[in-house]
Amino acid sequence: MARSVSNSKARTGARSGAPARMVKGNDGKEPPMFTDRFTESSTSKDLDAERYEAIRRRDPHADGQFYYSVVTTGVYCRPSCAARLARRENVGFHRTPDDAERAGYRPCKRCKPREASQEERHAMLVERACRLIEASEGVPSLESLATAMELSPHYFHRLFKAGTGMTPREYFAAYRLKRVDRGLRESANVTSAFHDAGYGSSSRFYEEASGALGMPPSAIRKGGEGIAIRAVVTRCSLGRVLVAVTERGVCATAFGDSDAVLLDDLRRRFPKATIEAVKLAQDSDLAALVREVVAMVESPEATRNVPVDLIGTAFQQKVWRALREIPAGATVSYSELARRIGAPRAVRAVGTACGNNPVAVVVPCHRVVREDGELGGYRWGLSRKKALLSRERGN
Repeated sequence: MARSVSNSKARTGARSGAPARMVKGNDGKEPPMFTDRFTESSTSKDLDAERYEAIRRRDPHADGQFYYSVVTTGVYCRPSCAARLARRENVGFHRTPDDAERAGYRPCKRCKPREASQEERHAMLVERACRLIEASEGVPSLESLATAMELSPHYFHRLFKAGTGMTPREYFAAYRLKRVDRGLRESANVTSAFHDAGYGSSSRFYEEASGALGMPPSAIRKGGEGIAIRAVVTRCSLGRVLVAVTERGVCATAFGDSDAVLLDDLRRRFPKATIEAVKLAQDSDLAALVREVVAMVESPEATRNVPVDLIGTAFQQKVWRALREIPAGATVSYSELARRIGAPRAVRAVGTACGNNPVAVVVPCHRVVREDGELGGYRWGLSRKKALLSRERGN
């Protein structure tokens, strides 16, 4: 005689209205909670273990990636829910809220999984604040921004810095410099560019711009015109490597398979610069610098301090500085790097800054990997990233 549903629930200890446990099939295995190529793969146990660990940590970064249900309560939650941790055998996983509800679970009243998560709400607040700052002629006060967000000044300041890695005042300065950078490339002269960006005086402009823009403002406006760049393409164990330098330091390093392609990419980046492709025997100073860069590929255990001349936003500069502090043989995740620069919610922006790094190896973006330990991306090829990391670990 078949068992009744109520008797089955009584034996499992589930509350009235909660879904009964799934019955094992003839092969003794439980069917998947939802049909998805990841959960049906041979690594589904590992994936579920990672998900349960995210629940244990109440990891907000996992929100939206999956939802979990608890058979003894009949509810489903987002991974960051503050509810008491359920036993592993009572937890199931779902791709979407609809999947969980089709399985008979109801949304948790505490974490409200169908609504925006706290992290998403914070991100929207920071986004609104950024738009307000960008629309302001002068830097808005902390009090006015906090009032617009309906938050206390202290809490808003902490929230904004966590989301952007900068204070509101620093963000305003960075955005103004970004406007200058854009204006320098379009405007007829430097003076009109900094006035259009909101600078009241040239002295104030040059005080802020010199450190953040790298090259002189007039050179940026003219696509590198007036800047002399010497470039060498030589051989290393990872293929061909380009090293380009200005009088300030290395402005580009790149790996490739074709000398012509590497030099063409450099010319596209600095279309009006004077770029001289030289041979190592022609320039002893450049040869010494190139040897240092190549040595960072071949013998990464030695500490070297190669000067750089980089152009980037304030946020990019902050990411690139943090990258240079990661020692050879070590790796960090994108989320850890975001935390190190004081912007734990800016993981995607950190990844973009790593991808825009113009100086391979010298600024070691290859030392940043995914949260699960996988390599992630690398603009010069994953095989090179793997080789660099293996070499740095002494393998």
